[in-house]
Amino acid sequence: MAFVLDFNIGVSLLQDFTGNVRRLKNALNSVKIDNGGQVGSMPGMGGGPVPTMGTPKGTLLYDAVYLASHDQMGQQVDRKAMILLTDGVDQGSQYKINDAIEAAQKADTIVYVLLCADRGFYGFGGYGGAGEMKKMTAETGGRVIEVGNKPEKLKAAFDQISQELRSQYYIGYVPTNPAKDGGYRKVDIRSKEQYKIQARSGYYAIPEK
Repeated sequence: MAFVLDFNIGVSLLQDFTGNVRRLKNALNSVKIDNGGQVGSMPGMGGGPVPTMGTPKGTLLYDAVYLASHDQMGQQVDRKAMILLTDGVDQGSQYKINDAIEAAQKADTIVYVLLCADRGFYGFGGYGGAGEMKKMTAETGGRVIEVGNKPEKLKAAFDQISQELRSQYYIGYVPTNPAKDGGYRKVDIRSKEQYKIQARSGYYAIPEK
């Protein structure tokens, strides 16, 4: 099951959760760059535009992650992953990066970022949002994969993510702090054999509904 969310000056749900490959492909093919005009609406995701009054409209990346986590992923169970195709630069979002990370963590969602951009366009400084994307993926248990502007790297990246999601280990434990007060609990997982561990940095002790 997957859904497709488009984000630029607005955030739009192009395809709700479905297992229909044709519908997902059509939604991906319908994505267009929109760099002006009104802020887009979010059908099925709050029913209204993302307010960005007083800030420049550009790429509402953090808003997209927050809304996808809160309104879409938060309603699902089992293994969940969000894959962002982006250059990592946010402009004009109502929410901040920490809001987006918190929403993803509360929705128990791993975030992967496929950095899609032409390095020549960015010049010597490289991708402007790479650092923020590494923070977001590290704190949710995912990682950043640079694909540049090469389609073959994009396919390879999806194959890597698919393999990782099929080979996850779930570890449970009883915390020393039993209070379900909504607070954040840091988790540090280490390997005696010095293996590299890819895991979320913590979780929120959300009260049961």
